Amino acid sequence: MNLNATLFAQLLVFFILAWFTMKFVWPPIMKALDDRAKKITDGLAAADKAKTDLALAEKKVVEELRKARESAGEFRTSAEKQGGVIIDEARVEAARIITQAREAAEKEAGAAAQRAKETLRDHVAQLAVAGASQILRREINPQVHAELLANLKRELS
Repeated sequence: MNLNATLFAQLLVFFILAWFTMKFVWPPIMKALDDRAKKITDGLAAADKAKTDLALAEKKVVEELRKARESAGEFRTSAEKQGGVIIDEARVEAARIITQAREAAEKEAGAAAQRAKETLRDHVAQLAVAGASQILRREINPQVHAELLANLKRELS
């Protein structure tokens, strides 16, 4: 065996193997590595974008909470004002109702007093007639002497 022929054959096999590897094996491996690198890059970009989106979403949430608190404060203030107005209106209405009730009670009391005076006049007139009849020792007929009794009532007023 010749060392040169063996070396030449090994060199030829090495170059054929290198060519075969570079032509058929290397491109799919490189393609797989490039795809993997691209996926990793895309994943990192998506993660960065997600962080940015999360930060924006958190800012929006904080802003929405602030707006909601302000709105709730405004609603509460408005409700308190409206409640105060309603209470004031109720007080005015209650005062009006109390005044009306007082006026009605005063009118009723005046009417009751007038009725009591009329009843008292009638009783006094009857007592006067009874007293006069005893004084005169005779009976006075109320129908006959109606005008006399009416004059007596007027005098008692």
